[in-house]
Amino acid sequence: MAENLHSVRKSYEKDELSKKSIAEKPMDQFSHWFSELKKTNELDEIHELNAMTLTTMGIDGFPKGRVVLLKKFDAEGFYFYTNYGSEKGKAIAENPKVSLSFFWPNLERQVIVKGIAEKTSEEDSSEYFHSRPKGSQLGAAVSQQSSVVESRDILEEKLKELEKKYENVEVPKPLEWGGYKITPLFMEFWQGRRNRLHDRILYTLEKGGTWKIERLAP
Repeated sequence: MAENLHSVRKSYEKDELSKKSIAEKPMDQFSHWFSELKKTNELDEIHELNAMTLTTMGIDGFPKGRVVLLKKFDAEGFYFYTNYGSEKGKAIAENPKVSLSFFWPNLERQVIVKGIAEKTSEEDSSEYFHSRPKGSQLGAAVSQQSSVVESRDILEEKLKELEKKYENVEVPKPLEWGGYKITPLFMEFWQGRRNRLHDRILYTLEKGGTWKIERLAP
């Protein structure tokens, strides 16, 4: 079955991006754009505004992207949490070079990040784990993420067992569960513009910790 999508198109006209108006450091620019996204969210009710696509190079030799949730960002980078034994965890252990991408269609913007992933501290992982709803904590304890399971019934039964076991006590964080910090080396900010002449500004980390800023052709 074939479907022609040639006529599906949109004109981007909401904003512009120039080297004169952007921040000197990319995380400051990201923070500014994310603040604007949150303000827009109050009007448009954006679902999962912290969703991002994480792409890793799999141990099978294929790249793989999947949507995960950004749980924190600061001057050093971006943070998310997962099972270290998952497919993405194994891929990062083999090759810590990863990519993140954010797409905010309501603002006609994208942000693409290339950087290095590393595990956060056990203290950081435990703090975030115990800030989650108890159901999410139990779900993490139940799931050996990315492993093959015979049926959903097995997972549901194990969840019932753990709900009873930890009914009145704290759920211990699984040893194989924790956070990653992505330290950016390259960050590209994309602003849609009319006639597909989009604005693309690239930050590249140089020796000494300074950032080179360049405009890219759309």
